[in-house]
Amino acid sequence: MPEPRIDRRSALLAGAGLMGAGLLRPGSGLPGFGLTGSGGAARAQGAPPAEAGIYGPDDPQARRGGVLTVAIANEPPNLDPFHQAGDARTAITVLMYQGLMYEDASGVAKPLLAESMAVSEDGLAYTFALRRGVRFHNGQPMTAADVKYSYDYVRDPANGSPGAADFGAIRAIETPDDHTVVIRLSEPNASLPMTLTNRFGCVIPRDTFANSQARSRLSQQSVGTGPFMLQEFRPQSHIRMARFPNYWRQGQPYLDGVLFSVQPNAASVLVALRSRRVDLALLARPQDAEQLQGQPGLSITSALSLRQCSLDLDCNHAQLKDVRVRQAIALSIDKKAVMQAAISGKGQVLGTIPAAMQESWGAPLDSLPYQKTDPARAKALLAEAGLGDGFALDLVSIIGFEWMDPAAVTIAQQLSAVGIRLNIQRVELGVWLNAFRTRNMRFTFNDWGTQPDPHSLYYRHFHSAPRGADFRNWNNAEADRLMDAGMASADPAARKQAYLGLQRVMDETVPTIMLYSPDLVTVSQQRVRNYVQHPTGWWFGLAKAWIAT
Repeated sequence: MPEPRIDRRSALLAGAGLMGAGLLRPGSGLPGFGLTGSGGAARAQGAPPAEAGIYGPDDPQARRGGVLTVAIANEPPNLDPFHQAGDARTAITVLMYQGLMYEDASGVAKPLLAESMAVSEDGLAYTFALRRGVRFHNGQPMTAADVKYSYDYVRDPANGSPGAADFGAIRAIETPDDHTVVIRLSEPNASLPMTLTNRFGCVIPRDTFANSQARSRLSQQSVGTGPFMLQEFRPQSHIRMARFPNYWRQGQPYLDGVLFSVQPNAASVLVALRSRRVDLALLARPQDAEQLQGQPGLSITSALSLRQCSLDLDCNHAQLKDVRVRQAIALSIDKKAVMQAAISGKGQVLGTIPAAMQESWGAPLDSLPYQKTDPARAKALLAEAGLGDGFALDLVSIIGFEWMDPAAVTIAQQLSAVGIRLNIQRVELGVWLNAFRTRNMRFTFNDWGTQPDPHSLYYRHFHSAPRGADFRNWNNAEADRLMDAGMASADPAARKQAYLGLQRVMDETVPTIMLYSPDLVTVSQQRVRNYVQHPTGWWFGLAKAWIAT
């Protein structure tokens, strides 16, 4: 049977994970989305098919009212969606800020603040028709000028956004009218729609940062378009959000508010769940679910995640400059034993990609020679590097990330067997983030989630500057070539081959060691309805959750 013909535009959309996402050609039009209801305890009406799946499934039984309390053990340093890179921030700010697109759990980028999207035949122009009737939390209506301002701001390296490199292929942003945005690229980028989602792709009112106090104020008052707006951020205590009454999707959110309650550790999260002081928690230690089995009134769900617990190796630091040392470290680590020590095995050992992406994009582990444990080969590599007598190395872990403590002990034992003596240093998250931003990572644990797209996973983190941030000082020309090919390709098969090649280079040169993806274990009280956990671990699902009374 002959292969079906796919035109340039369709191939590009498929490569970006956009087939079937309700995206249209220019001028084809798309009816406005929305829910209708009479407020109070009115039942929600069904959503049009094109918007189904945004933030999770719709529930025809949903009712309005109530404040839902969520336990979190890792508090963000601030709530600035442009300058703060940590997942602890992103997980929460996705409820307050929105981009033109939404990162569906399946890997599809769906229209969000955009109503439709069309791509030129050469892949160099993306035209977005904006959703009508969208307002910011300050009451101002959203226009194309706000979108242009937001994306021009984040892509300007002078403004210091960690997401600047994500927007590096953008040549210009045009606004032919108040409801149309045209993004012109210097080269094709199949992942642009995923870039315009929630991590750094949010839209804020134009000239927000003209005020010198704007950045600090983002931890006091939100200026996004999301379903919830910030009421109060009290560090080491709580983050309180209220329902945004002028949210563009009528009838949502159903909750009157969300209270994120900061807990000192994983044990206190369990106590809060048992005592019903909190309604919902994503367990930092998935094995803790065993302590809650059989607890009346609690529901426990588990799923694969887009999160990875990893070790990052700064390729410009001390002995790590030598690739043979990095290879020796990789061959010395028994990932399964580390995962057992850290989370009682409640996860999936990784190669070079998070668990939820392995089937679609991952290289088979048995094809990657440095994903096995081989202490004898590790010792030989250290001897070749002139380090046969061993050496000392600092391992940095982050206070509050409880899996890191037992993992550090296990890895120290494993590396000592080949002569590497680890000194474990525990630092606060803010200190670690500063080292991350300034590319002074050294040898460190990391814990991060990705959008469900390989470009989003790899490019900003691993591509050399100035196009990427190259946080690990890897500076690998072959990896750059493969990431550029994966970004530009309109052919899904060719795109996958580029990322498979990249993973082989990563395996060979070891800028990072992905240890495991922990299972996403969510625990909720019985009164919580229609909450679905996004595989990133971010709290998207609260936009459609409701409380039964």
